[in-house]
Amino acid sequence: MSVTTHPLTAEAMFAMSSTLGRAELLEGELIRTSPAGFEHGSITLKLAWPIARYVEEHQLGIVCAAKTGFLLERSPDTVRAPDLAFVTQARVDQMGVVKGYWPGCPDLVAEVVSPSDTYSEVQAKALAWIDAGCKVVWIVDPKQKHVTEFRSETKIRVFTMKDRLAASDVFGDWSIAVGKLFQ
Repeated sequence: MSVTTHPLTAEAMFAMSSTLGRAELLEGELIRTSPAGFEHGSITLKLAWPIARYVEEHQLGIVCAAKTGFLLERSPDTVRAPDLAFVTQARVDQMGVVKGYWPGCPDLVAEVVSPSDTYSEVQAKALAWIDAGCKVVWIVDPKQKHVTEFRSETKIRVFTMKDRLAASDVFGDWSIAVGKLFQ
């Protein structure tokens, strides 16, 4: 007798979310992740806090914290949860209140590199966000103390400690000194 396992759906994953902990769904397969480390969480907040304040003051949209799921693909389902996500107000207005995972990709994503991440894993994740429709992906690297911006597979820019991180097409005149993220 053979046992057939069916891919997990986004709805089933969401129903289990209160007991699941940190996890993502990749093509129907549940991928559990460990909690972020202290440095990771600190850097994420140093980026998220000023963005969230600016976005709220200018009514640009919604900034979501880590563990917020975005449903990127169906059949089999893929749900990703970036460290930071931003969705424009126009898209929020169009979609209305979403009780489960946001159906689609954020406009901007930031991922903070964990000590266990390899460069190829991080690059693959950034490009997966771009392929899903994200306009801007920031990969924040605490070890190298820089931020790599992906806008396409070939349009990649590195912001160093002396640079200011900005995405004027997403946030207008908002920017932050990259060095502040690593203090």
